[in-house]
Amino acid sequence: IFRETLSKRGVRVITGLGKYFRQIDKNRNGFLSQAALKEALNMFHLEMPEGDFESLWLILDDSKSDKVDYGEFTHAIFGEMNEYRKAFVRKAYMKLDFNKTGSVPMVEVRKCYCAK
Repeated sequence: IFRETLSKRGVRVITGLGKYFRQIDKNRNGFLSQAALKEALNMFHLEMPEGDFESLWLILDDSKSDKVDYGEFTHAIFGEMNEYRKAFVRKAYMKLDFNKTGSVPMVEVRKCYCAK
C-alpha cells in the first residue's frame, strides 16, 4: 500500500523526501531513527495507521538495529533497476571513470555534471 501511495504521488515527493532525509541526518551516516522516519513521512503527508507504520519499520529494519539505511529505504520502495536503467548507469559511470580505476573522485563528477 505504501509503495502504491508513493507511486501515485510521483517523483517530486520521492526526491523531496530524500532531500529532507539528508537534512535531518545531522551526523551524515545515512541512517534514520524510527522517530525521524515517522516525522519525515508525516511532513510529506504520507501518514499511515500506527500498525502499518510498525509493519513498515519491521520490513525496513531487518537487521533490528533500530535505524534504517536511507539507501535500503529507497531500494525497498523502488526495487531493482530494470536492465535499461542499469545499462544507462554503467554507460555514465564508464564515461566518468575514464582512467578505469574503479572509482570516480568528486572532482571528476563536477567536471561532467551540473545539477542546475
